[in-house]
Amino acid sequence: MFHPADSVIITGIETASVTIEVLAVIIIFGAVIFGTCQYIWATFVTRSDTSIRYSRYKQGLGKSLLLGLEILVAADVIRTVALEQTIESIISLGILVLVRTFLSWALVVEIEGTWPWRMHSDE
Repeated sequence: MFHPADSVIITGIETASVTIEVLAVIIIFGAVIFGTCQYIWATFVTRSDTSIRYSRYKQGLGKSLLLGLEILVAADVIRTVALEQTIESIISLGILVLVRTFLSWALVVEIEGTWPWRMHSDE
């Protein structure tokens, strides 16, 4: 039996999921704009070393993409677990998580220059 409260809950969950996705896009877009402005500033105003400038730019963008991907995964999990409990949506979520995990690992390797399990610890 359908209850009006169910509609409110579903709408709330959908809104939360979309809000989280928008947050991820804002983080990624904002980081690209901010990082690019910093890069341009460092290039033309401070004239800092090219390799350092590029490395900072790439690392900043990579970290922002990692954060955005993690937030997008959270939105997908919320949507799938709370709204779309079908085998197709769970398989789709699994594939999305695998792809985003692969992208995250690739970004970590690009940022750090080594595999995550080979990174040295400060201990």
